[in-house]
Amino acid sequence: MEKSMKLKPIEAAKLFIEKHFPNCHGAILAGSVVRGEATETSDLDIVIFDKSLPSAYRESMIDFGWAIEVFVHNLTSYKHYFDSDYQRAKPCLQRMIFEGIILKDNGFIGAIKKEAKEMLENGPERWTEDIITTKRYFITDVLDDLIGCKSRQEELFIANSLAVLIQEFVLRTNNRWIGSSKWFIRSLKHFDIKFSEEFVAAFEAFYKTGEKNKIIQLTEKVLEPYGGRLFEGYSSGKEKL
Repeated sequence: MEKSMKLKPIEAAKLFIEKHFPNCHGAILAGSVVRGEATETSDLDIVIFDKSLPSAYRESMIDFGWAIEVFVHNLTSYKHYFDSDYQRAKPCLQRMIFEGIILKDNGFIGAIKKEAKEMLENGPERWTEDIITTKRYFITDVLDDLIGCKSRQEELFIANSLAVLIQEFVLRTNNRWIGSSKWFIRSLKHFDIKFSEEFVAAFEAFYKTGEKNKIIQLTEKVLEPYGGRLFEGYSSGKEKL
């Protein structure tokens, strides 16, 4: 099917369900097409519920002019993925179900949507002081590596690692969900637009010019409320006497 003839997302999703999952008990269309953020390469994310299935699975298909990612669950398997996403602090399935458009419902999707909404609003498990201390140490270590690095090839990837650690630290210490890929910066924007702009500007300046000062200043600003950089005195695994 040519691009000009591509069906609208909801129409294609409904036809897909009728063709491939006619006996399912519920279906949700999620992803960028629902949020109004679709691009030319966007696919359809469809969550299927079928109580007759023994376990969950994921499958990629092309049909009705669309690339389609289908996430298939029975009426309990989604809970395992909710828990896994909670532990990773990346609520992928929760977000899909909460934001998604219901295409088919035998009367139970409302309760699952409510469950997803509550998890999203409550946020991930709070970090303990010990975890925060450990993360401060790791961030300090990577920052020192970046400051001292003389190899452009190496410092590019040191900066990548530091960006991930800073995003995680800022969001987790504020009881916010983290993200990866396109959700890396989206998660920061959802938390604080001004900080996300400062974050991008610091790393963009480094990638364009090699200038490290903005990243150094940003890192120190992030760590300062929690005691700043940490090296001397840090200990892990040592038995207390």
